[in-house]
Amino acid sequence: MYAIAKNRLVIVDAYPAQGGRIVSETDLNGLSPQEMFIFSGKLLLFSSANGYGYYGYDAMPAVKMPARWGGGSVVQLYDITDKAAPKLGKEIEFTGNYLTSRLIDGKAVFVINSYPNYYYGYGAVQEADRGSGSGSSGASGAASGANSIIPLMREEGVEKPIAQPQDIGYIPPMPVQSFVTIAMIDLDSGIVEKETFAGSAQAVFASETNIYITSTAYLPPQIPVLREIDGAQKISRAIYGDYESTVVNKFNFSQGKISFIGQGSVPGQVLNQFSMDEYSGNFRIATTVNNYEFGGQQKNNLYVLGPDMNLLGKLEGLAPGERIYSARFMGKKAYLVTFKKVDPLFVIDVSDPSEPKVLGKLKIPGYSDYLHPIDENHIIGIGKDAVDSGYGDFAWYQGMKMAIFDVSDVSAPKELHKIIIGDRGTDSYALRDHRAFLYDAQRQLLVLPIELHEIPEGQKGQQDGIDAKTIQGSGAGSTGAEAAAPSTTISPQGISMPPAYGEPVFQGAFVYKVTLEKGFEELGRITHVGAQEELKRGYYFDYSYMVKRALYIEDVLYTLSDQMLRANMIPSLEGITSFRFAKEELPAGYIEPVYRAQ
Repeated sequence: MYAIAKNRLVIVDAYPAQGGRIVSETDLNGLSPQEMFIFSGKLLLFSSANGYGYYGYDAMPAVKMPARWGGGSVVQLYDITDKAAPKLGKEIEFTGNYLTSRLIDGKAVFVINSYPNYYYGYGAVQEADRGSGSGSSGASGAASGANSIIPLMREEGVEKPIAQPQDIGYIPPMPVQSFVTIAMIDLDSGIVEKETFAGSAQAVFASETNIYITSTAYLPPQIPVLREIDGAQKISRAIYGDYESTVVNKFNFSQGKISFIGQGSVPGQVLNQFSMDEYSGNFRIATTVNNYEFGGQQKNNLYVLGPDMNLLGKLEGLAPGERIYSARFMGKKAYLVTFKKVDPLFVIDVSDPSEPKVLGKLKIPGYSDYLHPIDENHIIGIGKDAVDSGYGDFAWYQGMKMAIFDVSDVSAPKELHKIIIGDRGTDSYALRDHRAFLYDAQRQLLVLPIELHEIPEGQKGQQDGIDAKTIQGSGAGSTGAEAAAPSTTISPQGISMPPAYGEPVFQGAFVYKVTLEKGFEELGRITHVGAQEELKRGYYFDYSYMVKRALYIEDVLYTLSDQMLRANMIPSLEGITSFRFAKEELPAGYIEPVYRAQ
């Protein structure tokens, strides 16, 4: 098993768990690892490096690149044939921010955002020194000297511009504020192909052959209309703001090269990768349009673009006044969740690219941040419960909510099961990162890392001592699926007050059996935090013991934090063993709590 913990690469002989051991821990010398891939005896690691603690200050002696605003990104390819001693075979460094990556057939495609090489004060002096040959070879110094705005990279120990000026593309109409590099590395040979263009990258979607780079652009709408009024030319239509668009650039990488295919543009902003999809050669995208004109409303749209990125069909104006919180494309259907006071789940038919249409919708309290399919007709949604504020057109977030949606009748989707976990403040890494969501339909297993917040029974309904009345809400505020609804507090001045936050009482993995017949059945919880009072220490809480990920091998469930890997049996959750990673030096006077499974 391979893990990233405490800025180390850890390899564990984890199965069978009883005889397991930590095989190696590789110190990454100040890098902050973000993602990794493993393929055929190779491990590819993407890390970030702070511009002040990494570049230019010799925190890592191998790196001599000058300081850069925004830090840098490092790509490292390890040979893990000998797991006790991983061998670094290739390292590439970029001045810029790592965005995302995909591994397809032994090749990793990744995206780097870099900013122009502008310097002020200390940076300008350093750039001038480097341009004269100090700290680099004369060739690289001359190629990217004081007059160059092109960001740098370093490969095989050679510092050079990320691309030559004549090789940097520009794809109108994107505003030119930064550079985007799309690179592809072969994990077997280490060969790197890349393309750089002026622009920016935000959300990314990749299929097996194409990668779609999106960015929000505020483009002018139409030229203002002039009309003669009282003998003078006057503007007859006022423009309150630029037109918000998502520009999508399509690249192909199937032939070992990265090639630009085409560009499309649609109104609004895209949420994340799950709001995009490629199906039968067409690109599908859901967006929210933020109307900045006075009195304007948000609205939500779905568009289908053809292989050449020309518009084929659209569905516009969904849920006015709300925005998209989650989306999922599944074959000939799409599912959108919008929210402002309640959670409409839209079922959309996208079988005809020229005419997407709404088949049905369901309105329920709360919203889903992430949708995950169980099968063709059932979806798990995880997010937050909510209660009507009782004042104004909004709702207050409550505890965490999980639901199973039945979409077998597309005209009338329904919430088959739901459960509310904790009170206001309860949170999960899975709400922001789908990789923290572990689900296996065959095993009927669902595991989520959750920080549980609960309001003590004697304090429920109280609002920080305010003398106020309450309005009963429509949500739920405990771990019971049918618990009493929370309340909205109205102050003597008639102002809606937010419900109270719960106190942190637990952090760890919640383990469920999930069936269509019974919904979510909790099997138990696993924590790496010992005395739960540690969660109440606020700023001083040691977050390295928070469970972030879970996985299983056969009948053993593994949970991971920065401090340890813990093994428990499935489904009993009986503890087997724990693999503790190398200890860090603790501050003087720090008393380490006692850790135990729960």
